[in-house]
Amino acid sequence: MADRDRDRDRIQPHQIQVHPTTHHRYEGSMKNILPQKGPSAAQILAIVALLPVGGFLLGLAGITLVGTLIGLAVATPAFVIFSPVLVPAAILLAGAVTGFLTSGAFGLTGLSSFSWVFNSFKQATGQEPLEYARRRMGDGTIQVGEKTKQAGEFVGEKTKQVGETIKTTKGPEGGAART
Repeated sequence: MADRDRDRDRIQPHQIQVHPTTHHRYEGSMKNILPQKGPSAAQILAIVALLPVGGFLLGLAGITLVGTLIGLAVATPAFVIFSPVLVPAAILLAGAVTGFLTSGAFGLTGLSSFSWVFNSFKQATGQEPLEYARRRMGDGTIQVGEKTKQAGEFVGEKTKQVGETIKTTKGPEGGAART
């Protein structure tokens, strides 16, 4: 057992010891503890403006909580008396609310997905999707025109070759019916 403790206390060659290079110590001055730069005038004005708003909202939250507790205390006997009707109604209402919230969540998820795809497409191509599609359509139109021109030339060459082949096999008169 003593050997095991000794091995545990001994530093293994693959272990690394980290020692901090800077020593923070208190030198009796608050200047070293507090940040060197104070808050800006805009930050002070924001705090002064938001403190009354936050206090007002906190007061409204307290009033709402007290009102909810009083309403619950008054309505509890009615809930007990009318529970055979209210429980199924509450279940139906909870299901409807859950459905609406789920629908909204799915809608927001779909919209955020479209937004993400739009932004990633925009970053990947470096341009708006409509501009990219318009440019691609223009390129596609040019390629179709070139392919059509090449196909027309190919058909014309084949027609000449077939016409020459027919003239050489039938003789100088051609033997074809004239219209």
